[in-house]
Amino acid sequence: MRPLPSLFFELIPALCAACGHSCRSGAVLCTRCSRRLAEAKPLAGRGAAGLDGAWSSAPHEGVARELVSALKFRRLLPVAATMAERIEWLAPQSLLTGTIVPVPSTRLRSLGRGFDPAAEIAAAISLRTGAPVRSVLSRADLGRQLGRRRAQRIGRPPHVRLRGEAPRSALLIDDVLTTGATLAACARALRGGGSIRVAAVTFTRRL
Repeated sequence: MRPLPSLFFELIPALCAACGHSCRSGAVLCTRCSRRLAEAKPLAGRGAAGLDGAWSSAPHEGVARELVSALKFRRLLPVAATMAERIEWLAPQSLLTGTIVPVPSTRLRSLGRGFDPAAEIAAAISLRTGAPVRSVLSRADLGRQLGRRRAQRIGRPPHVRLRGEAPRSALLIDDVLTTGATLAACARALRGGGSIRVAAVTFTRRL
């Protein structure tokens, strides 16, 4: 089968990852959705037990929520770079220090998707900041957290273990902070391995 001419691809309009409307070539968001995302306010706080601090770039709603969905469920990997750009632009620089540690998905979820959303965001942040990335955590296949009620998530936290040397200063990266159960499990594993500082950054936070 002969390859399609480049002109064919130039005639296909780029579509906004949030609303699906056309946008300029190479852009992830259209002008309207970019403006709406820019209006979203970051959220800060402890986030979960074991964390020295947690920061999220936006509430889990509107355009920010659509971007998370586009990455996780529609496999639009370029969205990770847009998330990383917003995080680097808005997050306190004192927080974006240490070794970046992606919050792990279960092995089955990673195999099903063909990628790990948190790892994609972590790699994009590393490219922008120069901070090293170390995937030193793994997560057991004990069922999905998505769709569970808050009490169920907290009462049955995921099993996370350390599979390498824990960095002294770790920055956990994930797409969404919900109850904090997963971040707490990650922090517990890292501190058990010797981490002195554990902070977390997520793209969105459920209110």
